[in-house]
Amino acid sequence: MASSAIFNFVPSYSLSTFSLRNSRTHLSQTPNYYNYKPLLVKASTSLDYSSSSLAGKSPTSTKNNNWLWKYKDNSVNIYYEEHDKGSDEPCKNILMIPTISDVSTVEEWRSVAKDIAGRSGNVNYRTTIVDWPGLGYSDRPKLDYNADVMEKFLVDFINAPDGPVNNSDKDFVVFGGGHAATIAVCAAKKGLVKPTAIASIAPTWAGPLPIVFGRDSSMETRYGFLRGTLRAPAVGWMMYSVLVSNEKSIQSQYKSHVYADPEKVTQDIIDSRYALTKRQGARYVPAAFLTGLLDPVKSREEFVQLFAELEGRIPVLVLATAGSPKRSKAEMEALREAKGVSKYVEVPGALLPQEEYPEIVAEQLYRFLQEIHA
Repeated sequence: MASSAIFNFVPSYSLSTFSLRNSRTHLSQTPNYYNYKPLLVKASTSLDYSSSSLAGKSPTSTKNNNWLWKYKDNSVNIYYEEHDKGSDEPCKNILMIPTISDVSTVEEWRSVAKDIAGRSGNVNYRTTIVDWPGLGYSDRPKLDYNADVMEKFLVDFINAPDGPVNNSDKDFVVFGGGHAATIAVCAAKKGLVKPTAIASIAPTWAGPLPIVFGRDSSMETRYGFLRGTLRAPAVGWMMYSVLVSNEKSIQSQYKSHVYADPEKVTQDIIDSRYALTKRQGARYVPAAFLTGLLDPVKSREEFVQLFAELEGRIPVLVLATAGSPKRSKAEMEALREAKGVSKYVEVPGALLPQEEYPEIVAEQLYRFLQEIHA
């Protein structure tokens, strides 16, 4: 009976999603990031980048590292990667944060990270990708995960004296996908982190169940029951295996809404994501994410206001996707003319455009970097 009650409200996807309608292109040679009206751009797979900055690239080196996060009585090993040209030349740092999901991983940013780090220009970049606690290749302790915990981690990682971001003389840009983008904006709004700029890639704010079923008291009770079941020692693994940790479920998600083009979903991707779901403690963050505990805001109005708070303070790029699930398009649409959004670009893809269309995403992000560092 308990299982049937849970499945009555479990949707067929496990990533919250936002996208936007196609917009006309409005280009400016020198965009003013502090104006009310954002710069609107539409990118497509047919764009010719042959004469753009894609032409000049150098080989990159990769360093895999761990950073120890102290949280209350816990010491959590956090996995991160650094990509650069391997030279002693000065670099500006870019922190890339994976989209929070059941199978979140640094892998989704790797191609973009190498692309930007390898570009030849007036400014060199070091790209750092970090896995969230409880996700990817980081440790997965049984914490009481919520949006505040994730924000606390991000702030600590950026500001840590022994961290890779703080070592860059505090001159850094943040690129984040999904909930990660919105959590970064929250931290910046509060002044807890002070990036030079933020790029929000398919930014989201509502977890999979709340965005479909709402947040009334009845649903919150059900969410709590599902969350408790997923965290339980024995039945939790059984439930997690049914909902998340199986190859058919992961393949279905990726082909239906995570990627816009099902043909791009390879067996290597499925195998990689499936392996992540088998790591010890893998179910704790998904239990919080599915049921809305990782949501940084509770409404569209709060979501829009969050970006508005950065008006005149930090340039913000929003990369929306043309192929995100229909239910969440309205949420992203609210950012198209929103105060605080300096530049708006629509790119192909769905929930992970940085992985599905890395060259297009890298090009748009690099153009943004050139504009803010001009």
